[in-house]
Amino acid sequence: MGEVDQVIAQRLDSSVPLVGQISQYIIAAGGKRLRPALLLLTAGALNYQGTQHHNLAAVVEFIHTATLLHDDVVDESTLRRGRATANEAFGNPASVLVGDFLYSRAFQMMVDANDMRIMQTLADATNVIAEGEVLQLMNMHDASLDEAAYLRVIRSKTAKLFEASARLAAILTQSSAEVEDACATYGQALGTAFQVIDDVLDYAGNSAEMGKNIGDDLREGKATLPLIIGMQRGTPEQAATIRHAIEHGETEKLPQIIDIVRSTGALEATQQAAAAEAQRAMDALQRLPVNAYTQGMHQLAAQLLERRT
Repeated sequence: MGEVDQVIAQRLDSSVPLVGQISQYIIAAGGKRLRPALLLLTAGALNYQGTQHHNLAAVVEFIHTATLLHDDVVDESTLRRGRATANEAFGNPASVLVGDFLYSRAFQMMVDANDMRIMQTLADATNVIAEGEVLQLMNMHDASLDEAAYLRVIRSKTAKLFEASARLAAILTQSSAEVEDACATYGQALGTAFQVIDDVLDYAGNSAEMGKNIGDDLREGKATLPLIIGMQRGTPEQAATIRHAIEHGETEKLPQIIDIVRSTGALEATQQAAAAEAQRAMDALQRLPVNAYTQGMHQLAAQLLERRT
C-alpha cells in the first residue's frame, strides 16, 4: 500500500493548482483503500511477481475517488469521512471537473499496462458504474422499489469496481478462466456486502462514527434495503410513514423510522443479506490457492460484518 500511495502522489501532479488541491483534499481524507487493497491481496494470492499491480491499484482508487466527487455533488452531501465534502469546500463545478480529471488520469495510467483485457475490464467497469449512478437517480423517491432493483443498483454502482479490482489481479497473473471467475465473484460479493452494511449503518450507526450525516439516504429519497423490508414487515401505518418519507425526502420522522426498521427486524434481515453475500465471497475463495493472502481475503469478508464505519 505504501508503493500504491507513492504512485497516487506522483500521478496527482498537475500544472493546474486547483486540480492537485482538490485531488489531494479528498484522497488525504483517508478512506479504507479497500479496492486497491483487494487488488494487491488477490495478486499476492495468485503469486504475482511484477509491479504493475501498484499502478492498477492506484487506477481503481482514482476511479473510486472520481465517483465520490461526482456522487457528493449529485447527492448534495456536506460531510464525508468526518469532514466537509469537496463540493462543500470548493464548490460543485470544481468538484465535477476534478472528478473528470481523475477519470481521464486513470485511463492514461491503464494504458501503461499495455494489456487490452485490462483496459477492457476497467472501461467496462467504469461504464457500468455510470449506468448504476443513473439508475439510482431514476429510482430516487420511488417507494415501490423492490429488493431485486435495489441489488441491481448496488451491483452496478458499488460492487462492480470491487469485482474489477479482483479480476485485474487474475488477468495480470494470466490465471485460468475458472480462477478469474472466482476472483470476480469474490469481488462482487464483497462489494455487495460492503454496501448493504453501509445501508444498515445509516439507521444503526451515528454521525461521529460514520463520518457522514445519519439519514442522508432518506433525505435523498433512497429506498435502501432496511426501508424496503421495513415497509414489507410493518403495519400499514408504518409502511405509509416510510413511503411518505422516501417520496418526499423528509427526515423529520427519522427517529420514528429508525424505530420501525428496528422493531420490524428489518435491520437484522438486512444484516443477514450482507452475511449471505460475505459467505458467497468466502465460498469463491475455495478455487484459489491457500496462502496468507487468501486467508487475509477470507478474514476481510468475515470482518466486514462487524463494520461500524
